[in-house]
Amino acid sequence: MGRAFEFRKNRKMKRWDAMAKAFTKFGKEIAIAVKQAGPDANTNPRLRIAIQNAKGVNMPKDRIENAIKKASSKDEKDFQEVLYEGYGPHGIAIVVECATDNPTRTVANIRSYFTHSGGSLSTSGALDFMFTRKGVFKLPSSAISNKEDFELEMIDFGLEEIVANEEELLLYTTFSDFSKMQKALEEKSIAVTSAELQRFPTTTKEITEAQEEELADLIDKIEEDEDVQAVYHTMK
Repeated sequence: MGRAFEFRKNRKMKRWDAMAKAFTKFGKEIAIAVKQAGPDANTNPRLRIAIQNAKGVNMPKDRIENAIKKASSKDEKDFQEVLYEGYGPHGIAIVVECATDNPTRTVANIRSYFTHSGGSLSTSGALDFMFTRKGVFKLPSSAISNKEDFELEMIDFGLEEIVANEEELLLYTTFSDFSKMQKALEEKSIAVTSAELQRFPTTTKEITEAQEEELADLIDKIEEDEDVQAVYHTMK
């Protein structure tokens, strides 16, 4: 069938892999939210965000409902949110957010990824100070008719920065203003594609292109782990 067919096939497989990973990630977020504050999205803000994010990656409605139902069972295991910190190749700091029902398994896996790449896992709290947490809200550009008026209005709810492109707007808030912004957008009935707390490096390190590829291999390996929710690094 030739190279063109194989290329299209590989691209399709990567999309499917990414979709499966996204479904797993947001399925865990739904489960954690349900375990924390119950299965009613009307009274559980974290669950509303998790459902919203799941819809944003086209997670099927029945799969979302099954995730809520499963998490509501007393027999279902709890997922623990765990943070791992370490140095990858060439002194690049890496922070890994996980959601796991077996921390012993997860830490062993994460440690092995670092070790096999020539890096090392650090103690808790050793590197997290190198990152700052911010709220990131994505919404369609079409949801806002006047960007300047909207920006001025949302400053009162913690808006630090707004970045626009043809398709979407990105709203950035401090960690402490995340809930305030979420509530404001809900009250204004503004459709949000996703809402997440992300980590941004306060300082970055420049490395060579070859070193970047080496680090990218490690990050890819970490992200493939089913317990990993997000990976952040200080590579420039």
